[in-house]
Amino acid sequence: MPHPATPTTLPDLFSAFNQLTVLIVGDVMVDAYVWGKASRLSPEAPVPVVNVVRTEQRLGGAANVALNVQALGATPLLCAVVGQDQGGDQLLTLLQERNLSAEGIVRSAHRPTTVKQRVLAAGQQLLRLDSEVEHDLNEAENTSLHARYEQLLAGADVVVFEDYDKGVLNEATIQRFIQLARARQVPTVVDPKKKNFLAYQHCTLFKPNLKELREGLKLEFGDTDADRPHFEAAVARLRQLLQPANVLVTLSERGVFIEDAQQHQTYIPAHLRAISDVSGAGDTVISIAALCVALGVGAPATAALANLGGGLVCEQVGVVPIAKQQLLAEAQATGLSLS
Repeated sequence: MPHPATPTTLPDLFSAFNQLTVLIVGDVMVDAYVWGKASRLSPEAPVPVVNVVRTEQRLGGAANVALNVQALGATPLLCAVVGQDQGGDQLLTLLQERNLSAEGIVRSAHRPTTVKQRVLAAGQQLLRLDSEVEHDLNEAENTSLHARYEQLLAGADVVVFEDYDKGVLNEATIQRFIQLARARQVPTVVDPKKKNFLAYQHCTLFKPNLKELREGLKLEFGDTDADRPHFEAAVARLRQLLQPANVLVTLSERGVFIEDAQQHQTYIPAHLRAISDVSGAGDTVISIAALCVALGVGAPATAALANLGGGLVCEQVGVVPIAKQQLLAEAQATGLSLS
């Protein structure tokens, strides 16, 4: 689907977000939290005894990107595989509670739902228990995933690949899904991990962080200005291997870098903020970038808005979706221009 006319003002852009449908394919998970009090050691082993005060389950992984997309006013469609287990039931319940569609969720008896359970006491994380597998989908799971993707792609304005190396995405699937999207002129935006890093040929926007760029290309370079030539050489190498239209690299406290299809490069410094928690910032950045790409916004403005949004969620504790009105107000206050 060709994208609608590109908005020229920030209020028009934020209003245009409401018309978009975003297909998010990849690894979904449940982030579970157990809060308690630890006042003594166990007589059985030298470990703290935690008296449970409360528990909570939240949507994680690709499902947190869906929450951010929804918070920005667009319609997210998740395409993923979960288990026929308690974690899968919890995930579907959480989707329902948030009014998120589950039509792209495949359930399988052959793999567990990824659940990351954190035990916290006195503001400290004591332990994390992960229930997951990382092997590739079997043939039946793959066939079901492909069918759901093709069905949902028909109504999508942009596709986000949210890869956490849990096995839902593999090289053949990624290449097929990008090919199908390109045939329909639907842009593709990628949040990569290590295993499939070099599988995303011809995507519209590729968004690694600095660590992922180093690991994915097996290159060593620092993150100071002195190492900028090495960093830019790594981006050039990435472009050679993947031929993406745009490369957006998040540089943590140093902001973001973007290079567009004409290889114009823009560095955008981070906004000075009281950082409470960086978790979830990448999910916010990819969500904002995907909506901007769907609307044909230029690379510098896309990076600037995504950078602003990533910084805003770092002020909050825990993984929280972006607040749309706050982002618009901040973008206007900083004089962000779409031209």
